[in-house]
Parts: sequence; structure tokens; C-alpha cells
Amino acid sequence: MKNSKAEIQNRLAGSPDWTKKLAVGLIFLGAVILAQLIARKSLAGILIAGAILTVVALLFFIRHSGIAFPLVIIASLLIPLSISTGTQTRINSALLLVMLLVAAWLVKMAIVDRQLAILPQRSVYAALAFIVVCLVAFGFGQLDWYASKGASLFAQIGQILILTMSAAAFLLAAHRMQNIRWFKTTVYVFIALGGAYILAFMLPPLRHYANLIFQRAVQDSLFWTWLIALAFGQFLVNRNLKPFIKISFLIVALAGFFTVTITKQSWVSGWLPVAAALFVILLLTKPKAAIVAAMVFVIILLVQSQIINNYIFVGDNQYSMSTRLEAWKILFQIIAKNPLFGVGPANYYFYTPYYNILGYSVSFNSHNNYIDIIAQTGLVGIIVFFWWMIEIAKVGFSLLKKPLDCFENAFVVSAIAGLAGTLVAAFLGDWFLPFVYNIGMDGYRASVLAWIFLGGLLFIQKKNQTLGVTN
Repeated sequence: MKNSKAEIQNRLAGSPDWTKKLAVGLIFLGAVILAQLIARKSLAGILIAGAILTVVALLFFIRHSGIAFPLVIIASLLIPLSISTGTQTRINSALLLVMLLVAAWLVKMAIVDRQLAILPQRSVYAALAFIVVCLVAFGFGQLDWYASKGASLFAQIGQILILTMSAAAFLLAAHRMQNIRWFKTTVYVFIALGGAYILAFMLPPLRHYANLIFQRAVQDSLFWTWLIALAFGQFLVNRNLKPFIKISFLIVALAGFFTVTITKQSWVSGWLPVAAALFVILLLTKPKAAIVAAMVFVIILLVQSQIINNYIFVGDNQYSMSTRLEAWKILFQIIAKNPLFGVGPANYYFYTPYYNILGYSVSFNSHNNYIDIIAQTGLVGIIVFFWWMIEIAKVGFSLLKKPLDCFENAFVVSAIAGLAGTLVAAFLGDWFLPFVYNIGMDGYRASVLAWIFLGGLLFIQKKNQTLGVTN
């Protein structure tokens, strides 16, 4: 009898628990019902599925934040997913993923860790201050600065998302990158995908397919600037790379440089930031070669003045330059309405018709990130923005003096060069902080790359030393 009781207990212990069976059954039944709702394009079904996926992703990224950064690169370059806002711009996959990562970070601090863990670093404080200033400027944007209304609320929120989620991407990379392995993966995935696009672009039979597969990011200035800077920096500085990888990175850098200087030579926002980045890399690693290159460049310009026309005044560049100067004069009149905090995100676009530009009363944007920032967030906004740029540059230069490994040293050199190229690009257009009525929210696909890689400088600093309130 005892043996029979023991056998029964063993069978019960070995069999699946009925509650687990019930849970699996309910999940299966729910999935079937949800699939039917989605198949019928039911809004309720889509919202439920979206909510479930969001919660699952949120829980995943709370524990596994390192993998998120290669995924941001993939989302930026390859994933076409976007959500309509009811305006001319859409929330794209890169922006959605960064918003999800920010939510996961906040939940982790508020619920899991139950403490606010922020790096005691001045560039972090500057980024947080920039977010606060943008939100304050949004409040001022609700005031009636002119007789007509400014941008729609959706457009203003879209612009706020671009501004705040850019700084947030920087903070995420600084705080949520888990280890150097994931950081290397992020950099190498970007170089590999970017290199694949460039090589396909250079082959006419493949160009059409490359432009179908890759998203808008590959058309923007910062994609080319950071891709070429990172690839060339790793080739030149990282001695630990295997020969095949090293040559591959050089090919990516040279192919990219050829594309922006020859194939796209009339695109100043393409070749000039790249040229600035490459010059900085040479200046930091081979200063004599950089000086020689600069002297040769100046001599060529003096002897062959036609080059200036071919690269600067070709096409509509000359007309664009003259109209931008006129536009900036008008924008400073708008800025005068509220010089401290600006007229609010996206609003100035609807105030420009009150002024005459070359005989026309039309809406226009500045094509300049610095003037955009002043117009939208005022002098306070641009001061905080410059404060952040100075602080992150100081972090980069301080890391050059540290005993870093080859990958890290190469990245720091590339990031400083990338920052220089980015600052040039920001003068030529709204590449760094896209304007909703020009490059649009889709421009975030490329601009977020710069913010994440610059945040990588803080990750490397955090990895190599105990931080104090320095630099």
C-alpha cells in the first residue's frame, strides 16, 4: 500500500501542474482571438497587441539594456516602421525605440532600484538642463506672439520629442550601455551596415535596391560624417584589428569619402562635415600630415579657383546661401519677441510670413541648427546647448590622455572628429536637431546616431575611472 502511494505521489510530482496547463491554454486562446482581431484590422486588437509587446519589451530592456544600442542602429537604418501623427511627419522606429528605452530606464530607477542614479558629470547636467529648457520653451510657445497661431499642437509635440529624445539618447548611452562588448557591437554593426549601403550605392545596378532596403538615414549628413569618421578612426588607430577587418574599414571610409566628394560633390552638407572630421582625426593622430594636407588643399584652391565653383557655388548653392542670410535676418526679428526662451518649438515657421523675404511672404525655416535653437528655445537654450558641447568635448580630450585599449582609443579619436563634423553640419542645416517642417522627424534616424556615439564617450570614461564632478 505504501508503495502504491509512493508511486502515485511520484506520478503527480512528475506531471505538469494544472495551473501551468491552464495558463498556457489561456495564452494560446488569447493569441488566437488577438490574431483574428488584428487580421480584421480591429483598432482594439492592434492596441492590445501593441500594449502587450510594449510591456514585454519594457521588461526585457530593464534587464538587458546593452543589446538595445545595436538595435537602435538597425532600427535607424533598416526598419521602415512608423506611426502617423496626423501631420506631415511620422514617428519612426528609431524614435519609438529610444522612447521605449527611456521608459525602461525610468521604470528601473523608480521601481527596481528605487533611486535616481545619474552620473555626476557636467555634460549630463547640461543635457538634462537642455531638456528642461525645451519643456519651458514649449510653455512659452502656447502664448500668442503674433495675430495668427503657431504650429499645431501635434507639430509642437513632435518637435519637443526630437529635442528631448536627442538629449535622452545621449544620456541612455552614457548610463545604460552595459559593457564594452555591446558597445563594440554597436560601432561595428553601424560600420558594417553603412559600408554595405555605400558599396551597393556605388554599383548602379544595386543602387535602386539599396535605397529600397535602407531608410531615410542614409540620405542625411550625419550618417556619412559618423560612418566615415568611425571607420577611418578604427583603421588608423586600432592596432588590434585583424588585417581583413582593418582593410574593410579603410574601404568603407574611402568609398564614403569618394561618394560625398565626387558623386555628391555639390552637396556641401555631405562633404564639408566629412572633411572636417577627417582633418581632426589626422590632427589628433598625425599632426604633421594634417598640416601638410591643409596646406596642399589651400594651394589647390588658390591655383584652381574653379574647384570652389564646382563644390560650393554649383547648382542652387549660391542662391541658397543668399536666401539663408535674408532668412536669418528675419528670424532674429522673430527671436526678439522673446529672446530668453524663444517662441516655442516649431512655431517660428508660421510667423515668418509676417515678413518679406526677397519679395515674398512665405513660411520658411532657417536651415541652421543654431538659429533654430535660438528661435525655439531662446538664448537660454543655445547657451545650455553650447555648454553641453563644450563639456562633451572636454570629456573626449581628457580621454585621449588615459591608457585606453586600442578600440577605445580609436573610438575617442573618431568621436571628437565626429563632434567637429557634426558642429559643421549643424551650421549647414538642421541635421543635428531636425526641424519638423524641414528634415522632419524622419531625420531623427540619422541624428540619433551622433547623440548615441557622443554618449559613448561617457560610457568609456565611466568604464575606465571612478567619476567625480570633473570635466
